[in-house]
Amino acid sequence: MLSLFDQGAFAPCPAPFNLAAHVLQAGSATPDKIALAIVKPTGAERWSYARLIAAVRGTATGLLQSGLKPGDILLMRLGNTVDFPIAYLGAIAAGIVPVPTSSQLTEPEVAKIIAHLSPKAILLGAGVACPETELATYGPETFEAWHSLPPADFDMGDPERLAYIVYTSGTSGTPRAVGHAHRAIWARQMMMQGWYGLQPSDRLLHAGAFNWTFTLGTGLMDPWTKGAAALIPAAGTDPAQLALLMKRNDVTIFAGAPGVYRQILKYPLPVLPKLRHGLAAGEKLPDTVRDGWREATGTEIFEAYGMSECSTFISSAPGRPNAAGTLGAPQPGRHIALIDDTGAPVPLGSEGVIAVHRNDPGLMLGYIGAPEATAEKFAGDWFLSGDRGVMDGDFQITYLGRSDDMMNAGGYRVSPLEVESALAGLPGVTEIAVTDIAVKSDVRVIAAFYTGPVALDEEALKAEAATRLARYKQPRAYVHVDSLPRNPNGKLLRQRLKDIAPF
Repeated sequence: MLSLFDQGAFAPCPAPFNLAAHVLQAGSATPDKIALAIVKPTGAERWSYARLIAAVRGTATGLLQSGLKPGDILLMRLGNTVDFPIAYLGAIAAGIVPVPTSSQLTEPEVAKIIAHLSPKAILLGAGVACPETELATYGPETFEAWHSLPPADFDMGDPERLAYIVYTSGTSGTPRAVGHAHRAIWARQMMMQGWYGLQPSDRLLHAGAFNWTFTLGTGLMDPWTKGAAALIPAAGTDPAQLALLMKRNDVTIFAGAPGVYRQILKYPLPVLPKLRHGLAAGEKLPDTVRDGWREATGTEIFEAYGMSECSTFISSAPGRPNAAGTLGAPQPGRHIALIDDTGAPVPLGSEGVIAVHRNDPGLMLGYIGAPEATAEKFAGDWFLSGDRGVMDGDFQITYLGRSDDMMNAGGYRVSPLEVESALAGLPGVTEIAVTDIAVKSDVRVIAAFYTGPVALDEEALKAEAATRLARYKQPRAYVHVDSLPRNPNGKLLRQRLKDIAPF
């Protein structure tokens, strides 16, 4: 038998269709129900579905009145506030294409995005980095006033048309603009039971910030699609307070990156009688964390694997737990395989590249402005994840690591080439190379190895890196070496850097 999962196609997306209309449809039937609560130990800011929908559709009106048209690109430079999902859905409701970006990006990084996408306008939150530009730029005093405008009609159309763009690090070192169709939200229904076990009665607390795509999807869009309640910790919440927030707010499902669970488990946990289970994604969940959570709460963590180009598509779920040491199985409705170098599925039990069929409704349209890079990610009909694994007879997949040098930094995939390019030319540095290093059994950090006449002050190097890279891309350690490991042809042997790390 082959390493191939194909148990029937998922239901096709209806047409005409609008992503935002789909997300808000269930909530429109329960207008007084709480859609969102921004929680903290002293209380919560609550948004009913009626208030949320009015703000989204009012924002759509404001964007259209500002002169934007369906199909125009809108760059979002917003902080960890409710403005983020409202602006995102408001743009999509109007047929405008939002580009949600991390508030951690520096001005040089944002300038590259502007040059690449040529957005028509920018939404700019207080204190968020953005270069000087002649583009129309709207601040909180403008886009928050849009919430109360009359509602715009949803821009209904072809579900295959471009809905939004997110950025992911490319293996070439150039961040890629991933274009997704409106149908992407329709495909996320495969995650409702294939990972979440999500019900309208659930109260899902996601530990991430509003402006992280993991939070945007799992923490907000999906609960709202189901008509459930989404809870987000207030900005600056200490991980030590998360368990208390779960208890006080009757949380039934908790979601976060594995590192968040690790932080929570450092503190005594109260009894959580309403909690049904946890969700984890972004990086491999260590067994020590899974076991610690089960012992502390009596509940399971269900893990998912995915990527910016297709969200999650392999997972464990209530009623379908993962076998020990595996990621889980493909979600029902997916078409997944482990393939060899020719694009053919490998036999069960053999190592291959985890791949998604090009007809999966959740798969990206492509990398915007980079058709060659898009084509390189396909082998025949299969989109290549870049990760290797093994599938067993129950379709459970064991993760074996990357096929390339991509790093994982707190749930974000980061290209070492992007970091090296940004740090090129540091004063006193001749050559520099980076990789991620395991500092504990379940903790990895980015480390930079450099050559130069003398060892440099590490704090000065970190300070300079902070002006060039978002925080999650910045090396946490700098190691002065006599030379970088290379093969006889001069190619950098990046994996050898791990062998010379002093920690």
